[in-house]
Amino acid sequence: MNWKLIFQLSLFGLVMGIATVYFIPSNAEFFFWLPIFILNAYFIAKSCADSHFSNGFMIGIVNSVWIAAAHIIFYDAYLVHHVMEARLYNNPTIPVPPKAAMFIIGLVTGVASGLVIGLFAFIASKIVRNKKVLI
Repeated sequence: MNWKLIFQLSLFGLVMGIATVYFIPSNAEFFFWLPIFILNAYFIAKSCADSHFSNGFMIGIVNSVWIAAAHIIFYDAYLVHHVMEARLYNNPTIPVPPKAAMFIIGLVTGVASGLVIGLFAFIASKIVRNKKVLI
């Protein structure tokens, strides 16, 4: 796995984590994530000789850590801008504290997005010419 590339591409997750606190509503996130996933897949296919799916999956996991951290650090601001999520996290039937629920849901979302990025990277590896050659 290419940890340097994973870290670099996961910085999109850090930017999105902060942007979703203040600027991007939940119903518009998809339109920002789709091009990011496609860019991630392209750069993985271009930079990695193998393990395309694994690299994409790990980007999704690291993204989720960045995003969950940003949402937890800016918790109050996040809840002000995301009323539906505030109701979910403050629901008395959820058996964990709101910030813990936010982290758990973030990791589950990270696994799901990692599967999508991994799939995109695998497909891109079949289309994009790689600069590295397997011997």
